[in-house]
Amino acid sequence: MVRDFGKITIGQLVDLMAKENTENEALVYPDLGLRYTYEQFRQVCNRTAKGLMKLGVQRGEHIAIWATNVPEWVTTQFGSAKMGAVMVTVNTNYKIFELEYLLKQSDATTLILIKGTRNSDYVSMVYELCPELYHCKPGQLKSERLPFLKNVILIDEERQPGMFAWDDLMEMGREVTDGELAARQASLNADDAVNMQYTSGTTGFPKGVMLTHYNLIGNACSLAECLNFTNKDRLCIPVPFFHCFGCVLGTMTCVVAGAAMVPVVVFNPVKVLEAIAKERCTAVHGVPTMFIMELEEMEKAPYDTSSLRTGIMAGSPCPIEVMKKVVEKMGMREITITYGQTEASPGITMTRTDDPLELRVATVGRALTNVEVKIVDPETGREVPPGVQGELFSRGYNTMKGYYKMPEATAAAIDQDGWLHTGDLAVMDENGYCKITGRLKDVIIRGGENIYPREIEEFLYTHPQIKDVQVVGVPSAKYGEEVMAFIQLKPGETLTADEIRNYCRDKIARYKIPKYVEFIESYPTTASGKIQKYKLREQVLDLLGLRDAAKIETA
Repeated sequence: MVRDFGKITIGQLVDLMAKENTENEALVYPDLGLRYTYEQFRQVCNRTAKGLMKLGVQRGEHIAIWATNVPEWVTTQFGSAKMGAVMVTVNTNYKIFELEYLLKQSDATTLILIKGTRNSDYVSMVYELCPELYHCKPGQLKSERLPFLKNVILIDEERQPGMFAWDDLMEMGREVTDGELAARQASLNADDAVNMQYTSGTTGFPKGVMLTHYNLIGNACSLAECLNFTNKDRLCIPVPFFHCFGCVLGTMTCVVAGAAMVPVVVFNPVKVLEAIAKERCTAVHGVPTMFIMELEEMEKAPYDTSSLRTGIMAGSPCPIEVMKKVVEKMGMREITITYGQTEASPGITMTRTDDPLELRVATVGRALTNVEVKIVDPETGREVPPGVQGELFSRGYNTMKGYYKMPEATAAAIDQDGWLHTGDLAVMDENGYCKITGRLKDVIIRGGENIYPREIEEFLYTHPQIKDVQVVGVPSAKYGEEVMAFIQLKPGETLTADEIRNYCRDKIARYKIPKYVEFIESYPTTASGKIQKYKLREQVLDLLGLRDAAKIETA
């Protein structure tokens, strides 16, 4: 049984787990030859915390991190928590349009980043946003477009104008005493915001979800309890850290149990299976698409996954055949399903390791410990009986502190009685098990990534030839859903689908770029003139021959 830590901070948690699990492995990167015991992990987190303090980062200040699952991401997560900064996670798929919005809206003073990924040059984007970096000393940025940003730290050995190197931060940490860090850590409160993740909204641009020490530790404890995690477990983490799936269901859940984190820097099914075999991992997380790719790889070559016991499949609905194969071929007899959203830190419901397989596929489980769930009629606001569809509400320690600088949006999401309105339609049975049946909110889920049509629509409105645009999700057997844009052009204008996609390229994340584009004269509307997106989606099933894919996804 995972203990209840009460109201402690993440810094205190790291110290406690290092004391109790000194020689147990905390963080392992087999490919990088990196192995930290819990005591070594505590020390490197302390160095990171001290480096940030020397940089002048204050309690409550916002620092953004834009990187894949590199070791520095983990030590920044726990190191920044020790000295009281709020870590803002940046989606690794973001392009310049999204990055500028996030850095501006979050008031981030510090940006930590890697050079880039196969598809994106992060450094070039930062210089495009902040050309002043070319002519300033590290730590002295005065940016016209990002007035709050002062420090840029590059996780790389190669030096870049105006940027600190990661090693500089580590060296700075030597100038801050243990006593100074201890005093800072002691001044923090478990109800302080410590993590900020951006989640899009149906009404426009992304909102910064403020999560506290108490939110995250509590949720990780609930999840670890459902997984039966102990300090003997070893979790392979191929899901991205910038999502709660990676940094709460993954790293935090390991730390509260004293288990080993075995991250994969960038998802690759071969790397995941090799890490599981080499490190004798007992658990692995993933969205259904990841598990499908791992199973396909296991058909090509032998991998020893006999150490696996459990893990979480989440992010999008799981096809029953995939779940069966994961149990049979990968040996994950105790695999679980988790449902939640960033605003709930993120877990709300979860299946248990001893639930029948049918229940683990047909439902998203029951409420986590100390979390309340009810199903409410969206029209009347009254709770409905078992078996009746309504909106899923949740309440508990896991509910976010709020949206950063958005009090009205916060009040719309959390009512006066503390209930979080998820926007998801669900049915609950008499035993408390929930089945997600649809969405009140207009969201597309592609391969585990939440995509909000309004954000893409707002971007496409910037195209000078576009009069109006409506974005919907259409079924995909591989990703669950794909993005489709219905576009009205201004009189006399002509465009092609490829020209639309090229306009999006390098400005918004690749997964948000419409796979399908249809030019349309008019939209189906209600009597009051409201556009009926569900009718657009219905039209497209036959138009694109996706009726069968829809059956697969909704079966």
